[in-house]
Amino acid sequence: MIYLDYAANTPADEQVINTFGSVSREFTANPNSVHFLGKMAAERLKESTLKVADILGVSENEVIFTSGASEANNTAIKGVAAHYRKYGKHIITTFLEHSSVNGAVSYLQNNGYEVEYAEISPEGIVDIESLKKMIRVDTILVSVCYVDSEVGLEQPIDEIGRILKEYPHCCFHVDATQAVGKIPVSFNNVDLATLTPHKFYGLNGCGILIKKEKIMLEPLIHGGISTTAYRSGTPALGMIAAAEKALDLACSNSEERLIYVKQLNDMLKNGLKKYKSVMINSNDNSIPFILNISIDKVNTEKFREALEEYNICVSTKSACCAPNTASRPVYALTGDRKRALSTLRISLSHLTSEEEIDLFLDAFDECYKKFVK
Repeated sequence: MIYLDYAANTPADEQVINTFGSVSREFTANPNSVHFLGKMAAERLKESTLKVADILGVSENEVIFTSGASEANNTAIKGVAAHYRKYGKHIITTFLEHSSVNGAVSYLQNNGYEVEYAEISPEGIVDIESLKKMIRVDTILVSVCYVDSEVGLEQPIDEIGRILKEYPHCCFHVDATQAVGKIPVSFNNVDLATLTPHKFYGLNGCGILIKKEKIMLEPLIHGGISTTAYRSGTPALGMIAAAEKALDLACSNSEERLIYVKQLNDMLKNGLKKYKSVMINSNDNSIPFILNISIDKVNTEKFREALEEYNICVSTKSACCAPNTASRPVYALTGDRKRALSTLRISLSHLTSEEEIDLFLDAFDECYKKFVK
């Protein structure tokens, strides 16, 4: 089996699994309990929180643990909208966002908020000058992904953040799910950031929301303050410790992994360039972990199924997107709806071998001959 869908999910590292097991067995009490076992669990929770904060370059009290990036995105976006609505109801985002951002923004739009989408340059970058013109006195939120999940385009987050600092009632939210653990990231000029460990060899069911101290939110979940006023619920200590371990492992090895994956990406691109009907959507602004292509006049869902016959797993779009719909990021980048309807996303890892790339290219060639007349 050749797995090339790492942008959707990654296999949990054995050390992460062991951490989850050992912490879950050792600390049986609720970290919010006041007895000595609860205090021991709370101390272990504090240890993980401090480590996560240190790795991400934020303060301990700016780290909020959730059930995943989708909850974190919804908490950030809806929470800002509810608290800052006294200053306005104007929101700016992009067509590059994950469905958990799009869905939250659409919900707000259906409830009286005004949503605008920033222009994307031909290079796939948010048009800064256009963005500046869109910001208004009643703009309360700008949400831009660090790296999009379909084409892998990296955005100038620091530059956008510096611009938004001039607007005291406008919060800057960044979905960093596809960036953390893969490329260097900075949250210095970000108000809210979201990520999840299952994208960097952690466990499903945990997410992290970074909320800078000055930012206020209306919580999504009510019923007890837990470790923070912004997210109720008993802290999942085993999951949190596992998230810390996954983040530490990924960030400690990110530089060498990035170099290796870039070599794989170059192999892949060079192998696909010879096909006349193949259009490579990812560009120089895309991180090497994701390579998005379109195949002219081909039903790529059927093409993907054909690759499965060779025991190869890729996707057509993000796993959270509705099937048989156009890729929003590819359409935003190219303006070509047919191209956006015929995409394949190949996502790589340091676990991917050169042999697997060769086998994929061999299988791709056979499928190409079958589908392209």
